[in-house]
Amino acid sequence: MSDVILVIEDEPGIVDFLERGLAAHGFEVEAAPDGVSGTAKALSERVDLVVLDMMLPGRSGLELLAELREVRPALPVIALTARGEIEDRVAGLDAGAVDYLTKPFSLSELAARIRAQLRVVAQAPATTLRANEIEVNLLTREVRRGEEVIRLSTTEFELLVYLLQNRGRVLSREQILRAVWGYDYDPGTNVVDVYVGYLRRKLRDGNGNTPIVTIRSVGYRFDASD
Repeated sequence: MSDVILVIEDEPGIVDFLERGLAAHGFEVEAAPDGVSGTAKALSERVDLVVLDMMLPGRSGLELLAELREVRPALPVIALTARGEIEDRVAGLDAGAVDYLTKPFSLSELAARIRAQLRVVAQAPATTLRANEIEVNLLTREVRRGEEVIRLSTTEFELLVYLLQNRGRVLSREQILRAVWGYDYDPGTNVVDVYVGYLRRKLRDGNGNTPIVTIRSVGYRFDASD
């Protein structure tokens, strides 16, 4: 699967240049013509890196960077600007950009910088787990479904993380108990089933569906439809 690059740029000629050029380098390219639609795409779609013009209609590049740093801090952003002053470059980097290019720029250089930033992301330890619209931030311990924050106890959080780390796999009650509670399985305890029940109720979507499936006589599986 190709890496998805979101180009947020209001000049059609530059957008066309970047779409064709980055596609030739093997990237999948999406585009947004202003800061408002660019923010929406960056926060709601699968995007691996953003190429951001700092001078945008609707919403400035600095405002967009501030929101991305808060909501998707691991998403790398390379800033583009017609300005060449050091102060502008510093402002963009301080706002959260990982790199900076001044127009006009070489497409080959931009592609090389994109590849470099994607390598950094690939080598970084995962801080977020996602599946079935559920997103878990391992640093802040926040759990979300879209804009909704799901409040979990410490044990519920640890159980969810273990299920997500093994999503798509059937896990026995013994495995879950050992991983989450840290002791060997006692056939007389139903603590795993009790906490799976708690978690299921909190993870139900608007239709009453839950991503945690019971595998009869074995254990549980977190569906990995994402």
